[in-house]
Amino acid sequence: MPIIAVAGRKGGIGKSTIAGNLAAELAELGWRVAALDADPQHSLTAWAMQGDGLLSRTVEKVKDGDPGALRAKVRLLDKTADLIVIDTPPGMPGTTFHAALLADLMLLPCGASPLDLFALKDSLALALRARAQRRSKKPRIRLVPSRVPANTNLGRGLSESLEKLGKKVLPPIGQRIAVAEAVATGLTLLEFAPHSPARAEFTELARAVDRLLRR
Repeated sequence: MPIIAVAGRKGGIGKSTIAGNLAAELAELGWRVAALDADPQHSLTAWAMQGDGLLSRTVEKVKDGDPGALRAKVRLLDKTADLIVIDTPPGMPGTTFHAALLADLMLLPCGASPLDLFALKDSLALALRARAQRRSKKPRIRLVPSRVPANTNLGRGLSESLEKLGKKVLPPIGQRIAVAEAVATGLTLLEFAPHSPARAEFTELARAVDRLLRR
């Protein structure tokens, strides 16, 4: 059962919206998806509780982001899901490291701010440390340009800046109002705005992830 951890040492980089919308798009591609909210702020859970859409049936809360509780949840889901997406907390490297020890794929979103790039390097180092402890090439690591502002020099140069870190870069996610509007209704973009440019970005991201998982 593939496990995807969405991680970042800094808040405000779109981590939870990527986790939720990616879960929906992967479900649309045929996976039986469960989403684990390991962030003590429980943003993903709060989003799911706003409505009765896919997330309300998919998201499960991990109490206090506890690493032991996270592992127990993964074991329990083994018979009911064939893919797990974990939303990790920004300020709890211990929980994120534990998720990296479980994950097959680690997605590291990064915004266009230089501060986001600094924090990304910490997340990348954590993922590499997990690989070393596992003595494995897992988790595979992919960078995701996130909340990319349109028509700005920072936005245009983000993917190029990420590529210089030596890891593969997945399709970007823009900073779009439809994302916030979907969250307010408790729905994913697949449900709220299926024909929108915002949803198309998540569809492209999910297809890239799906190809990775099926190799």
